[in-house]
Amino acid sequence: MKIFFGIILILSLLASIITVFLVAPVEETMGVVQKIFYFHVATAWVGFLAFFVVFIGSIGYLIKKSKQWDIVAYSSAGIGVLFTTLCLISGSLWAKPAWGVWWVWDARLISTLVLWFMYVAYLILRFETEGSERSAVFCAILGIIGFLDIPIVFMSVRWWRTVHCDLIVVERTGLTPLMLLALLISVFSFTLLYFYLLMMKYEIEKTKDEIASLKEKLRE
Repeated sequence: MKIFFGIILILSLLASIITVFLVAPVEETMGVVQKIFYFHVATAWVGFLAFFVVFIGSIGYLIKKSKQWDIVAYSSAGIGVLFTTLCLISGSLWAKPAWGVWWVWDARLISTLVLWFMYVAYLILRFETEGSERSAVFCAILGIIGFLDIPIVFMSVRWWRTVHCDLIVVERTGLTPLMLLALLISVFSFTLLYFYLLMMKYEIEKTKDEIASLKEKLRE
């Protein structure tokens, strides 16, 4: 199953690269630098998806007190931070030629940065108090609170004046069919990558937890 999943993942990532760089036309205003857009949106989407899984896993842990839910949430949090970091970096790389600066104190950028800090805090708290049930509870609460920032990130371009364009508007007016195809394939391939990483990370953390439980039994 893992091998089959891995093959599909590799093929989808190759399809994404080919579609973005060879099929999608070069945007007239920004030129080739606009192609960062396809990966920028995909990494942002995966970050949101990962933190949604943290949200669900955290609720599941608080209700069921099951270690499995905690492991799912923790595994997804690290992946979410990774992709949100890539989102912020790719956004800065795109901002410099598009806006003339690496960073602006824009509502969407600020709310995304806040989101990143909250889940970095989640990982730090988990690392510093690893194995503690109280730590799992605190992390679950932080995971739920952190997710509340995602609607703010998403709606920021509509609630406040921002240099970011609304993706819906872009799709209606600025993307050709081939551009939209490249975006959809990129989002799809990055989503597959997320689930593959989540599956691998979950197995690693579950194995670590089982080893820790065996050590505790041996000490007794």
